[in-house]
Amino acid sequence: MLEIRHLTKRFGGLAAVNDVSATVERGRINAIIGPNGAGKTTFFNLISGVHRPTSGSISFEGQDVTHLRSDQVARLGISRTFQTTTLFDMATVLDNLIVGHRLRTRSGLVDVLFNSRRLREEERTCREKAREALDFVGLSHIAHRLAGDISQEERKRVAFALALSTDPRLVLLDEPAGGVNPDETQGLADLIRKMVASGLTVCLIEHKMDMIMSLADKIMVLNYGEKIAEGSPAEIRANPAVIDAYLGSEHAEV
Repeated sequence: MLEIRHLTKRFGGLAAVNDVSATVERGRINAIIGPNGAGKTTFFNLISGVHRPTSGSISFEGQDVTHLRSDQVARLGISRTFQTTTLFDMATVLDNLIVGHRLRTRSGLVDVLFNSRRLREEERTCREKAREALDFVGLSHIAHRLAGDISQEERKRVAFALALSTDPRLVLLDEPAGGVNPDETQGLADLIRKMVASGLTVCLIEHKMDMIMSLADKIMVLNYGEKIAEGSPAEIRANPAVIDAYLGSEHAEV
């Protein structure tokens, strides 16, 4: 679904991502792990159009997206979440999500000034998409609460819903379980499985190894911006380079 070839991003003399080639497989849960500073979030930023690569290429469903802007990448069907979930805290949860589907609308200033039929129809569609996304992540009951009043775990689910409201085919999740307890982590893992079961493809960055090892179909490991391993969870657990660089002996296959 996604093919990355020799991707490199330099910031001055620092190679945050260095000659990385990888694939994201359709309909599966793909994971990226590695120490802090390994280049994982930069890698996501390159895929989603936040940064332009220094060299290399990114192809999504056969189309070159290497130099597209973030909004163009999103329209093609790649959505993402961020490590920190930033919401409009003084707006309701539902109103936060209505923003997500706006990238699929065509109304402009003239439509707003004249309250056109197209504007009204698109607003109705955006609201429906927001409600569907909230229902999918199990948060319909907080639709009208202020975003500033919800829990950290609920904010994580709202971030999932915001990504889903853009009608994606590939969802990039950056540390989706950061800052939540073990029970909540399991709930988010179940939600990720639900997303894939519904036809989506997921690629996630995560530091919680128990979650990753039980969830991912394929794992890529980055260290100092370079890919040092790629394979199944069992292969990654048994890889000496990964154990030495990141996992430690407690996660090694015995």
